[in-house]
Amino acid sequence: MNDATSYTPPRVWSWNKASGGRFANINRPIAGPTHDRDLPVGRHPLQLYSLATPNGVKVTVMLEELLELGHRGAEYDAWLIRINEGEQFGSGFVAVNPNSKIPALMDRSGPQPVRVFESGAILLYLAQKFGDAFLPADAAQRAECLSWLFWQMGSAPFLGGGFGHFYAYAPEKIEYAIDRYAMEVKRQLDVLDQRLAESAYLAGDDYSIADMAVWPWYGALAKGQLYEAGEFLQVQEYTHVLRWTNEIAARPAAQRGRMVNRTWGQPASQLHERHDAADFQTRTEDKR
Repeated sequence: MNDATSYTPPRVWSWNKASGGRFANINRPIAGPTHDRDLPVGRHPLQLYSLATPNGVKVTVMLEELLELGHRGAEYDAWLIRINEGEQFGSGFVAVNPNSKIPALMDRSGPQPVRVFESGAILLYLAQKFGDAFLPADAAQRAECLSWLFWQMGSAPFLGGGFGHFYAYAPEKIEYAIDRYAMEVKRQLDVLDQRLAESAYLAGDDYSIADMAVWPWYGALAKGQLYEAGEFLQVQEYTHVLRWTNEIAARPAAQRGRMVNRTWGQPASQLHERHDAADFQTRTEDKR
């Protein structure tokens, strides 16, 4: 019997050894900064501090969609936060997000800067700031949109922190944990597939912030791009999710949003920082 199955928790947990796994170097049971570091500030009112994880992509897609609609006030500077190096624990970042998670946004368009953290809160904040963009006006459809937005915020930890961690990142493979979270992830994909069988988008006929929240996580998963788990989860079964994710992936703003703060993949797909619309043509890693 291995240690994973024979472990008996102590009466009081203590942090007395490294946790192991891919992110052990940044895991700790306390909050707050580990070092002093001011955040850079660019020339635009909106300052985003992020990385192109699924949570980060939600916000850059939203900002690019707002610009696509003609909202000039949505111009932004996107600064890279390398979470594997612990940059989210710098004093400046912690002042914007005390939870030390990306993405974090500072809105400097008013007399006093406004901080916004948690990706779902940022999406809702930006939608309301720009005239309820991508947020349905009809009360029933708005309720549907917000329900799916919060569904994603509550469900994704099972996908990322649960399935993704134990399937891809944990120091050893634990059958019970992988089975438990694989079952839940497949259930969630089925929830989405059934919804998208009856509706073009999650809130109805129109693309909304709910789709922007769900797509980077479950769209990538359905395309086999997350945790190299496509075959394991048989993602091709979810045909309505695949139809939906392909339609969103074809949107120019979504394509640009995926590139921002990206540090992996093809060099042409990586725009480490974004400060101007022209950066997509001149500052991707294949051109630097």
